[in-house]
Amino acid sequence: MKKLLILGAFFTSSSALATHSHSLQFTSDECQVEFKNDVMITPEQLHITTAQQSKWTINDNGDVLKDGERVSLTATQQDAMRNYADSLRVQLPKVANIALEGVKIAGVALDEVSNALQLNSLDSIGSVLDELHLEINETFYQDGAFVMGKQTFDQFGNNFDQQFEERIESALQGAMMESIGSILVAIGSEMTNSNGDMSSFEQRMETMGQAIEEKVEMQARVIEKQANQLCGQFEDIAQQEQQLSQNIPEFIGYSVFNAQ
Repeated sequence: MKKLLILGAFFTSSSALATHSHSLQFTSDECQVEFKNDVMITPEQLHITTAQQSKWTINDNGDVLKDGERVSLTATQQDAMRNYADSLRVQLPKVANIALEGVKIAGVALDEVSNALQLNSLDSIGSVLDELHLEINETFYQDGAFVMGKQTFDQFGNNFDQQFEERIESALQGAMMESIGSILVAIGSEMTNSNGDMSSFEQRMETMGQAIEEKVEMQARVIEKQANQLCGQFEDIAQQEQQLSQNIPEFIGYSVFNAQ
């Protein structure tokens, strides 16, 4: 899979105050499956649509339609299709959940910096994170249905990857300009209290930065583990699809995943 998620940004401090952004991606080296077709999941049905706009529909009772025409299946085949649809219903929404967790990581770092320096002007970055959260929801949840697939995922990955760092950096620059007065006051107060010796203030900023980075990286590792586990589930579904194609020839070409 080209990109499974992009994990947010964190901000660390060293010397006086520095900012640092960090992104974590999953490429085909870690995940040996790619999306092949698009999926739409509603409470009653699951639709798989190919690039040629041919559609495979699985109803909640196990009935299957191919381009609107019912496919005759045995009871065993119906059970297999129902189990397959259940697997997709459970696993696919986890992609959106992981992306949302990635945005939360940036929020954790933002809160840590705001609280440590008592800054209010970082609200603009919080607004960007809220917008990203909304965009993720609107990408994957449309008109009461969950949508996922090659086109949706590729568009989301490219746009999110390109825009995330730019939007965060732009908001961060504006926030720091708004906060410069508060920062200068804090530095001036520190210099007064320490008779011009900034070493203790510098050390506190460095310690704070390290603590934030460690906290964010710990959460990032948790999400990375979840993503790797999800990749394994996708690989299992890809194998399930291969078996379905062998047992139900009409299903050939409708697999959601393409195993590498």
